[in-house]
Amino acid sequence: MKYDLVLLHAPSVYDFRKNSLLAGPISDVVPSSPVFEMYPIGLTSIADYLERYGLRVKIINIANRMLMSEKFDVEKKLKKIKTRMFGIDLHWLPHAHGSIELAKIVKKLHPDTPMLFGGLSATYYHKELIEYPFIDFVLRGDSTEKLTLLLMNKLELGNTHYADIPNLTWKKGTEIGYNPLTYVPKDLDDIDVPGYRYTVRSVFKYRNFLDPLPYNGWLQYPNTALLTARGCSQNCLICGGSKDAYDQNCGRSSLALRSPEKLVEDIQFISRFSRAPIFILHDLRQGGREYVKEFFSRLKELNLKNEIVFELFQYAGEEFFKMMNESCPKYSIEITLETHDEKIRRYNGKFNCTNPKVIETLNFALKHGAKKIDLFFMTGIPSQTYQSAMENIDFCEEIHLSCNQDPRLFYFVAPLAPFLDPASPAFENPELHGFKKFCHTLEDHRKAIIQPSWKHMLSYETTKMTRDDIVNSTYDSAQKLNDFKLKYGLIDQAGHDEIKGKIEKSQQYIQKIDYVLALPEEQQQVELAKIQKEIEELNKYSICGKNELKWEVQKNYANFFSLALVGIEQLYEEYLIKIKHAFQPKLRHQFKLEPEQQKVKM
Repeated sequence: MKYDLVLLHAPSVYDFRKNSLLAGPISDVVPSSPVFEMYPIGLTSIADYLERYGLRVKIINIANRMLMSEKFDVEKKLKKIKTRMFGIDLHWLPHAHGSIELAKIVKKLHPDTPMLFGGLSATYYHKELIEYPFIDFVLRGDSTEKLTLLLMNKLELGNTHYADIPNLTWKKGTEIGYNPLTYVPKDLDDIDVPGYRYTVRSVFKYRNFLDPLPYNGWLQYPNTALLTARGCSQNCLICGGSKDAYDQNCGRSSLALRSPEKLVEDIQFISRFSRAPIFILHDLRQGGREYVKEFFSRLKELNLKNEIVFELFQYAGEEFFKMMNESCPKYSIEITLETHDEKIRRYNGKFNCTNPKVIETLNFALKHGAKKIDLFFMTGIPSQTYQSAMENIDFCEEIHLSCNQDPRLFYFVAPLAPFLDPASPAFENPELHGFKKFCHTLEDHRKAIIQPSWKHMLSYETTKMTRDDIVNSTYDSAQKLNDFKLKYGLIDQAGHDEIKGKIEKSQQYIQKIDYVLALPEEQQQVELAKIQKEIEELNKYSICGKNELKWEVQKNYANFFSLALVGIEQLYEEYLIKIKHAFQPKLRHQFKLEPEQQKVKM
């Protein structure tokens, strides 16, 4: 089968099956494993948009296929593929090694097929990426669906004049071009993000259920997510998706919102084939009061059976939770507090209110029907000391007692790891914000991610804590949190003892790896190989219970018959598109960006 575009998602470290690294807790509070096999949702929106114009696009989650089977042969899989272009995401910086190595392999197997990179990290490091001999294009910015179509049209027609495609970094022989970053769409209503219609359709169209799976274990726990906006109204110091970061990296000075009407349509579509939780990414209130009212009004009409998970960036009053409870019978909340320290929260821009207001927010949510509330604390943030990190757990106890020891409250701690986000204020001005930065270039990060323990992967220290302090405060506060959870019956004795054992063993292995790294280089790999299996086990939920982050999933969450019906319907819609293109063969090649979708580059 011949494709127009094949989109690949790499593991964080390409050869993770041969060389285990003690990733520790860096992925404990995300759905994926330390391999970071969950691909960015932008891959599905690109695929969906291109297929509207009759192109054939396939997503292959190489990372997940490698995780699912040790026998999965990446090169054998890739060698069989015939496509006009390959694309690889470098959205999250922990993929700095895997994405580059995968691109190298693809180019070796298909030397004449162009290679495209995209994502926030690719945007930041586009000049470095284009210097690699196996990378031909980098599409910059946060919205590349239409730009990818423009590039595909050029390739199909054999037109090598790339200078008129906005946001494109390109290479033609020895010539390199950096086109101005001028395409910054104002809303998200003319694309599907994520493109779940594409995902369902592709399973049947390309007859492969495994290739597009989002992450390992998705079949058992099939979360979905919806994007409310690109850009952000908040300016958190350590976030590469902050207001300033989007402005610098993507030229975005204002939010691109998905309308309440489109969001609710997306929710309704998901509910047709799944009863699993739906995660609403970003705080709805970024769109304003009327946006929130319209969303909940439309949501109420669905009589939804799925649980909805909402993010909160700041304090919320009682009226907000009343609307939430009236609109969806099952909802949960996620809040990243980062710290108990009000001054540090104010400085960092995260949940900027007093601690009594934090507790008031939680009590309002519990009063008005929240099924679960996840609270996240961090180690390694600006101005935090070891003692301050430990005091986070005291605040957990204060919260728990002030909320009548409600079992719907769940508490987590995790490090700011492994890297500072490029384009974040902390990355751009580390000394100003109390950081010492070890990694600057893409190559620096590529080398850091393959270090044998997460301590040595860390791309920073702070003026208050060294790498050792960050590691110790993470494990010590995690153990204190573990004890707190047992004390109040949030976990049982067996769960407590399992986590305690993992924490203690992880600390021992941090020391073991430090010892190994002091040996002559030729002995290091031999010694690391001896502890590979133990490291693999420690990487699985090293400081929290494996089910603590999960929301309730109803039985029969995904009925295959329903999935098949939706898939057939989507294939029929594609058939109608093909008929349309049969009568308008030039439609795709006539595609142009609307004038208002581009801004003048100053």
